[in-house]
Amino acid sequence: MSKHTLPWDDVEVRAAFPALGLTDHDKPRLYADAPGGTQVAARALTRLHASMVNHCANDGGAFRTSQLTDAGLIQAHAVAATFLGADPDEVVFGLNTTSQLFNFSRMISRAWQSGDEIVLSRMDHDANIAPWLIAAQERGVTVRWLEFDVQSFQYRYDTLSSLINSKTRLVACNHASNFLGTINDVKRIIDAAKAVGALTMVDAVQSVAHLAIDVKALGCDLLSTSPYKFFGPHAGLLYVKRELANRLVPLKVRPASDSMPTKHSPGTPSFEAQCATQGAIEHMAWLGERFGAQAPASLREQIVAGYAAAQAHELALTERFLAGIAPLRNITLYGIADVSQASARVPTFSLRIGHLEPRAVATEFAEHNIYVWDGSFYAYEIAGVLGVRETGGVVRIGFAHYNTLAEVDRIVALLADMSVRA
Repeated sequence: MSKHTLPWDDVEVRAAFPALGLTDHDKPRLYADAPGGTQVAARALTRLHASMVNHCANDGGAFRTSQLTDAGLIQAHAVAATFLGADPDEVVFGLNTTSQLFNFSRMISRAWQSGDEIVLSRMDHDANIAPWLIAAQERGVTVRWLEFDVQSFQYRYDTLSSLINSKTRLVACNHASNFLGTINDVKRIIDAAKAVGALTMVDAVQSVAHLAIDVKALGCDLLSTSPYKFFGPHAGLLYVKRELANRLVPLKVRPASDSMPTKHSPGTPSFEAQCATQGAIEHMAWLGERFGAQAPASLREQIVAGYAAAQAHELALTERFLAGIAPLRNITLYGIADVSQASARVPTFSLRIGHLEPRAVATEFAEHNIYVWDGSFYAYEIAGVLGVRETGGVVRIGFAHYNTLAEVDRIVALLADMSVRA
């Protein structure tokens, strides 16, 4: 393989996102809201447009546009499977992650009985808690909780042996926290669950913008992602291990197909969202082709190389941000703050600034045309543990690979000014 010599190029990368060129009253937009949804890559928009113009038709017909829709559906599933390290019949597109997990929780919990147990995580987005919690209440199943340490912001892995046992039917956890930014050792949790025959569900919605996913290496039964969190459209993309998919009785209308990939789609899918998701994945592959350490051969290799290049850039952003806020007074960061441990987190930062209300801080950022979030972001359990659920939550600043060091510096400068006034 020939070596690549192209260094990371902010200008070229940012040119791949049409929204990054927009201004408001001559002020450039600074998007630091990636954890809530990234900007959309041009390749995703191109795929979306082509789908809705060239073959805007339902699937299964005898005519050309319907046949093109069929072909697009098959191709999108194949690319999504490659993206996740799965097989095409193991991916399910849906409206969003929350609705998909509610759907699958109904199917999976049919086999639960009184006396069974499930393990949920205090670190999760509620989309990976509420569906299972409701199902457990309906089936008379005991819920046990995997806690996290409020100092290290890591899971309490030392409790796994006491939480998971022969009664455990499901263990749900997340790959990276949408509140704390922590990258979790989900393989360790999955292995503990597999040892007792429990199903495993991994929420990778927050991690997939930053980390390459390989479901086969993880060994999980289900893994959720949301394309709008990795440069694509609003949709849900769920990995379902073949053995599990085959034994579940789907919630669907009677005439619908009993075979994958449509078996577990409860209704007509958004074909355009599937095509746009393919475009988002192709953006990551393009990063690998352009900035990878080596010339990758296969699509999977291109994707992995793209993530590696993006991660290196995002690590620099993370280190710059952590180093920048470290000397500031009145800043409370909920998450790993040590620059030497920057690789243990994604660039998602939740903080409070003295007595300032999170919404007031976000509003002041907005006045500078800098977009950050405030609130708890459906991380209901985390916000409760940290005591911020009822007090406005936090300010959340998040970066993606299209952000720059100069943008980080602008944000740190504004935080420095606010911290003096807090």
